[in-house]
Amino acid sequence: MSAEPRDILDMNAFDGNADGEDDDTLLNRRMRNVGAASVLFYKQPIEMVRGRGCWLEAADGTRYLDFYNNVPSVGHCHPGVVAAIRHQLGELNVNSRYLNATTEMYLERLKATLPTRLSNILLACSGSEANDLAIRVAKIETGCTGFIVTKTAYHGNTSAVLELSPAAFKRGKPPPHVEVIPPPTAAAYGANIAGGFTDAVCRAIHALRGRGYGFAGLICDPIFSSDGIFPHPAGFLGTAATAVRSAGGVFIADEVQPGFGRTGHMWGFERHGITPDIVTMGKPMGNGYPMSGMATSPELLAKLCEDFGYFSTFGGTAASAAAGLAVLDAIRDEGLQENATNIGAYLAARLQAIAEADERVSEVRSAGLFIGIDLCRDGSPSEPDPGLADQLVNSLCERRVLIGSAGPYGHTLKIRPPLCLTREDADFFADALTETLRTA
Repeated sequence: MSAEPRDILDMNAFDGNADGEDDDTLLNRRMRNVGAASVLFYKQPIEMVRGRGCWLEAADGTRYLDFYNNVPSVGHCHPGVVAAIRHQLGELNVNSRYLNATTEMYLERLKATLPTRLSNILLACSGSEANDLAIRVAKIETGCTGFIVTKTAYHGNTSAVLELSPAAFKRGKPPPHVEVIPPPTAAAYGANIAGGFTDAVCRAIHALRGRGYGFAGLICDPIFSSDGIFPHPAGFLGTAATAVRSAGGVFIADEVQPGFGRTGHMWGFERHGITPDIVTMGKPMGNGYPMSGMATSPELLAKLCEDFGYFSTFGGTAASAAAGLAVLDAIRDEGLQENATNIGAYLAARLQAIAEADERVSEVRSAGLFIGIDLCRDGSPSEPDPGLADQLVNSLCERRVLIGSAGPYGHTLKIRPPLCLTREDADFFADALTETLRTA
C-alpha cells in the first residue's frame, strides 16, 4: 500500500474536537476563538508555561526535551537575549525611520557573516515577509513571473509566497507560473544528484518560458527541510545556481530554517560554496522575538526601490536589533555553531546505530543539528511509513521528547533542537527513540 501525500499543517497535528462548546477548558477556548484555522500539536495538546535551554515545562509540571522548535535556537528564554530585549524596551523602541545606533550595529554584524556582495539588508518581522520581498526583487530584476520550487517546499504564507509552497496545499496544486521539481534525492536523480537536479532546473526553466511566464528565479531552502532534509552531497547546488544565472534568473536561498549556525555553518548555502543573489532569514534570528531579513546586492535593491520602495513599522526597531545582536553574541561566545557540528555528529552516529539495528529506519541524513530520519515498512525504503512516524511522534511525547515530521508523506522525523544541546540531552533523545521503536 503506497502512502498518501500530506500537507505540512496536518503532520503531528491535533485532529480532534473540543469536549464541549460551553466548557471553559483552554482547548475549547482556543477552538472557539480561532476555529478552523487552529493548529495544535499532538493528539492531546499541551499547555506550556515556561522554557529554559533545550527544555520546556507544561502546566502540569512535566518537562519536555524540545527536539522540534528551531525558533529559540540559542535556547529557550536565553538570559542574554531576554536581558537585551528588556533593556531596550525600557529605553526606546520606535520605528526605523529614526536613526538608532543599535540597529546599525546589528546590520553591520549580520553583514559580516554574509558574502560581501550582499551588502544591503531589509528587516521585517517574519520569514514570509522576507520571502515575499525576495520574490518582488526577482520579478523586477528579470521582468518575469515564473519560479521554480521543490515538490514539498514551504516558503511562507503571504499570498505570493503561499503559491510557492506546495507543502501547504491541502488540495489543488501550485499555479501555472510555478514549476515544481523533485528534491535532491537519489530516488529522483540516481548517483549524480548535482547533475540530475540541475537538469530538472533547466527543464523547468524551459517549461515556464513555454507557458509564457519567463523565468524569474529558483527559491530553495539549502537543506530542503520540508522536503525531508536533504543536505548531501555538499556542493551539489553549485551547478544549479550557475544554470539559474545563465538563464537570466535569480537564485534565492531561503535560510529561515537552516541559517544561524544550525548546519555547522552560519548559512546553509555555505556548504555548497555558492553566493546567492538573495538570502532570506527569519525564525532563529531573534530567538523568539519576531524578526526577519532579506539580504541582497545594492543593484538589485535599487531596482525594487525605484518601483515601490520599502518600509516596515516593526522591522528594524531598536528592540529587534537588540534581540538579534544578543543571538549573534550567543552563537559566538558560547560556540554554538561548533556545538552544532560536534553534538550533531555525535547524535547522528547514535541514530545511525539505531538504523542499523532496526530495518524500519531506512535512512539518517544530517548536517550539524538538522537531522532527518526516514521510516519505512518492512525494511523497504520505497514504502514510506507515515503511520509509524505519527506513532513515534506521540509516543516520544509520552517519553517527554517533542519532535515533528516532514517529507511528502510525513514519514521523516524532523530533528531541530536548540543549538545549546548537550551530549546528555542527545543521549536522552536517542535512548527514548530506541525504547519507543522497541514498543512500536
